[in-house]
Amino acid sequence: MNNREFGAKGEDLACEYLKKNGYEILERNKHFSKLCEVDIIAKIKNKIVFVEVKTRKTNAFGTPLEAITKSKYQNIKTGVLTYVQEHNIKDYQIDAIGITIYPELKIEHLKNV
Repeated sequence: MNNREFGAKGEDLACEYLKKNGYEILERNKHFSKLCEVDIIAKIKNKIVFVEVKTRKTNAFGTPLEAITKSKYQNIKTGVLTYVQEHNIKDYQIDAIGITIYPELKIEHLKNV
């Protein structure tokens, strides 16, 4: 399994997790520019949630959430603000989901980062 396939598997797990917790998945892998892609756009109640997903096999080199750098977050934020303006969205937040596969599956969801 290459990195792209591994990342897609993590996004599938994140979507399953979100659906189980009452979210509706609206879009996946929304590209805004060469530097900005939002992994999942979901909705819960009347709030739009933009989700960055990071998946790691283990925590040997740090947790998945530690892989979201300041510059990565800024790129996501730029894309989100563009989307929000284009779609006239009033209530939204940016979340992050970190998934570790081994030694056991662990999903960590940080809301409103």
